[in-house]
Amino acid sequence: MQAEIQHDTQSYGEYYAAVDLGSNSFHMVIVHVVNGSVQIIGKVKQKVRLASGLDDDLALDDISMERGWQCLQTFSERLQDIPASNIKVVATATLRLATNAHIFIRKAEEILKHKLDVISGEEEARQIYLGVAYTSANQGNSLVIDIGGASTEIIIGNDMQPIHLKSLDMGCVTFMERYFENGKIGEENFRRAKAAAKALITPQADAFLCFDWENCLGASGTPQAITEILVAQGISDAIRLDYLRHLELQCIECGRIENLDIEGLEDNRKAIFPSGLAILISLFECLSIKHMNISGGALREGLIYGMLDNVQENDRREQTLNQTMARYHIDKSHAHAVKGVALSLCHQLCSQQDICHLDTEAILSAAAILHETGLHIEYKKHHEHGAYILSHIDLPGFTRLQRAAVRDLVSLHRLVIAPSPFSHYHAEYQPMLLGLLRILRISVVLCLRRQNKHIPNIELECHGESWTLHFPEGWLKAHPLINAELANEIWLQHKAGWELICE
Repeated sequence: MQAEIQHDTQSYGEYYAAVDLGSNSFHMVIVHVVNGSVQIIGKVKQKVRLASGLDDDLALDDISMERGWQCLQTFSERLQDIPASNIKVVATATLRLATNAHIFIRKAEEILKHKLDVISGEEEARQIYLGVAYTSANQGNSLVIDIGGASTEIIIGNDMQPIHLKSLDMGCVTFMERYFENGKIGEENFRRAKAAAKALITPQADAFLCFDWENCLGASGTPQAITEILVAQGISDAIRLDYLRHLELQCIECGRIENLDIEGLEDNRKAIFPSGLAILISLFECLSIKHMNISGGALREGLIYGMLDNVQENDRREQTLNQTMARYHIDKSHAHAVKGVALSLCHQLCSQQDICHLDTEAILSAAAILHETGLHIEYKKHHEHGAYILSHIDLPGFTRLQRAAVRDLVSLHRLVIAPSPFSHYHAEYQPMLLGLLRILRISVVLCLRRQNKHIPNIELECHGESWTLHFPEGWLKAHPLINAELANEIWLQHKAGWELICE
């Protein structure tokens, strides 16, 4: 009987935990690995502000150490149920700097009953990059930035390989203490903070600017807070320098940290928001960053995946889509048929109109694969159900902006087209998304028989918003059902202000 129970337990997979003792917050993430699928089952985050306890001689005060130990007491109970070999505990900048770090470390290890590694800035940067790469698949070179409490990591990498990395001694907690004394926010505070940040970034800038990167990803912290502000204010976009400068003006107008009143900014983030914002503005200006998306992971995820020797380094987006299809019982053959037709039309669109971006095919492929997610609930409004589901599940490998675009394409892939689809997106993205919506809707109609054998090669001719689909001679007449559905789609697109001709 006991043997059966052990076998049963093993079949339910293994548990892993990563603990990150950061300079601002202590984090713990717990995952359950079943059949190669990595499921996050627990996340704990506590604001400890360890870096604020460093005095002029870089010694930690007793109060800050006590805050840290109390936090670790709560972590320790959860770690008791996980094998020691499946736990990784690391500390970063503050415990690298503190002259009395050994006192904190000794008691922390007693509390956790586990070894604590104080990792170097370079190792922290490497682990951050791996966490971002595992959770946010991207093509080409990527610039990754993580603003911590006492250090900021900057990394250039390609796929799973970090190429060049640097850890700088500047963070939102230490800069808050130095440049926003007593909670005051003014032009002079920002000027001093940005000048200090640029003095550290500028000597390193050329080493990063010599790389051509296609993506810039922010890992947690300040970029996450700004992304939450954009979402709360109904802005579907990446982080841009003009948004950051506008937020700086809003902070200055508030005058003091306790008076910060920015829609979407959480109370527990207010104290370190101006200092983190000053650092991020400096990074944008020194490294000529045009826009930044939030990543799906950072240091903790890097630690977790580093322990998972059996997790294959496959395409994270493909893994996500396959798992989502299985979870919601999506017809895989049909989904790939729609994707194939959609990508064929997309290639023709992109060759004729200068509206496509690096993300174009990834967004369209995901929307085509997941367009029937809502059938898991019911047919009549399955496009709406699908959008709802996609609003509330994680899609590792896709940025927040990509996930939003996929969700909105799915919500509009059938029936009446909303009067102003994608109007809440930045003007740079709107033409692409409108084109992808038209392609997805046409592809769904062409695949309605749920067989791809009958679908011919179709030529797409684009003149502005006037599109013509050229079919082989006699094909439309030989397929009256699809011809009728295309006629209906022509009418729906006409009502949306677009011309579609099928001949």
